Amino acid sequence: MITLASDFGLAYPAAMKGVVLSRTDARLVDVAHDLPRQDVRAAAFWLRETLPYFPPAVHLVVVDPGVGTDRRAVVLRVGDHVLVGPDNGVLRPPARRVVDALGDADAPVEAYEIDVPNPDSTTFHGRDVFAPAAADAHVAGASALGSVDRFEPIPVDSLAECRLPEATVSADGREATGEVLVVDDFGNCITNVPGEFVRDAAGDRATVNGESVPVGRTFEAVARGERLLTVGSHGNVECDVNHGRGDEAFGLAPGDRVELRVD
Repeated sequence: MITLASDFGLAYPAAMKGVVLSRTDARLVDVAHDLPRQDVRAAAFWLRETLPYFPPAVHLVVVDPGVGTDRRAVVLRVGDHVLVGPDNGVLRPPARRVVDALGDADAPVEAYEIDVPNPDSTTFHGRDVFAPAAADAHVAGASALGSVDRFEPIPVDSLAECRLPEATVSADGREATGEVLVVDDFGNCITNVPGEFVRDAAGDRATVNGESVPVGRTFEAVARGERLLTVGSHGNVECDVNHGRGDEAFGLAPGDRVELRVD
């Protein structure tokens, strides 16, 4: 299996698939091609929350605002998973979460630089660099990446980093300061505040940037159109609206600061 994720929208992903299918008969699975444009951190978050649920696969990831520059093209091996993409940090959070999913904190991450002497395009490495590399990785198999001539081993600690920010929770557990990591298509504002912060407050109220809102375990804990705090499937506190958009109701966007307090 080869999964594909990008911020390409329409048409461009088909070219990547064509390249892959010309080299291997792998099963292709689209993760998403509408990731926030050129937003490495948002892509890293969504892939961190998605890729570990797949069985062993090659994961082709292209969110690449530095395409055509001297940023490296890399392949990471984590157990039987392989991640292929730009060395701009987008692969690190999902790779760490795959390690967690393996249940082995000491599972090694192997890194290889893709040797690309003269790509056809300086603006479409998804087609000309990463798709061929993903196909080559699939053909070789995760355990034999080192046998691929154009994959050169590099130190993992030299890779570009992308760490999602962590919230700060007060010693008494009643106040938290964090930020909105992403907003999903429903308008739910997913923060970096851990869900444990409000998990025991269901049915009570909390404040978001000084405004009082109810805390619920489900959207239906409040009336339609009403705001609430809840814990989403990602395990983080969300600022949501039952049958509405939390980003609009709370006036929040990715990167905005959130200050929470439970009574």
